[in-house]
Amino acid sequence: MLSKNIALVTGASAGFGKAIALQLVQDGYKVIASARREDKLKNLASLYPEDIFPLKLDVSKPLTLQETLDSLPENFQTIDVLINNAGLALGIKPVPHIDLNDWDQMIDTNIRGLIHLTQFIVKGMIERKKGHIVSLSSIAGTYPYLGGNVYGASKAFVTQFMLNLKVDLLKTPIKLTTIEPGLTSGTEFSEVRLKDKEQAQAVYANVDALTAEDIAKTVSWILGLPDHVNINRIEMMPVCQAPGGLTVSKTTD
Repeated sequence: MLSKNIALVTGASAGFGKAIALQLVQDGYKVIASARREDKLKNLASLYPEDIFPLKLDVSKPLTLQETLDSLPENFQTIDVLINNAGLALGIKPVPHIDLNDWDQMIDTNIRGLIHLTQFIVKGMIERKKGHIVSLSSIAGTYPYLGGNVYGASKAFVTQFMLNLKVDLLKTPIKLTTIEPGLTSGTEFSEVRLKDKEQAQAVYANVDALTAEDIAKTVSWILGLPDHVNINRIEMMPVCQAPGGLTVSKTTD
């Protein structure tokens, strides 16, 4: 890997994104750390002021994406790696007790924002004949569970979009990888989803879950592989987790 390649990491203010940004700096990248919370990005950038550029970016507002990217300093314009990490889950209620605003926000962020940003970035990668796009999906896109509804569907979209994008880019040297983590602690995921800190903490009680650093190390390994190797998908779970079996309900309410 050439030193000082440029990586854009979305959702870099906390959790996976922050851990990935820090790992990539250690790996020799210059990192554009993007998220909505500018104060947290500036704190992150202060750790490596020469190598991390904080970029306030809301992927759920696709009309502003190109203008924001065009505002990058010249020495951060050529993006070699895109980490599509920004995403969220909201609520665990089953249909019909959901809040449609939550569904819309997940679609705007997890799907619409991701595909728009990818479209903007991949054009330059094609021109330069160089690039790697890594998107964070979830095991929720494969294994359904009560209350997963649109969140799981949005992550299934991410996985399938990336696989189809690989076909579109087959005659290019651009790499595409989807990472699908399971239960992961030490992030804001459950706090955002449940809107209750104590309830969120209970999700990870008495389990040895994955960590954001585990995901960051996986990204580092993927990006460090030889040019001819492409990892299509990685499904990750902690040892304490396994896919649930099929369920049959013999009664109806």
